Amino acid sequence: MGAAPARAAAALLPSFAASPAAAWDARVERGRVLARTECSRCHAVGQTGASPLRQAPPFHTLHQRYPVDALAEALTEGIRTGHPTMPEFRFESDQAEALIAYLKTLER
Repeated sequence: MGAAPARAAAALLPSFAASPAAAWDARVERGRVLARTECSRCHAVGQTGASPLRQAPPFHTLHQRYPVDALAEALTEGIRTGHPTMPEFRFESDQAEALIAYLKTLER
């Protein structure tokens, strides 16, 4: 490999190295947007705060109740709860993955 192609290849390395992190950040952001648009009417979806609907658990405490990774199946098959105010949600698998990625950021 000549000097010019080697320099070009070396210049690409930082973008390849940042790619997984950038993909993760994009997934987390997509999950945050889903939480805000689909869930925030009832749930506290941020790092702190109480839920607008008292019986809806804040997202920042979900990891204390469930392993959030285990929610993937429920999110894609449809979440059903015992109280009538919770609508049934059914997400596409990529949406469920994004929401779970976001929920994991709230465990800190």
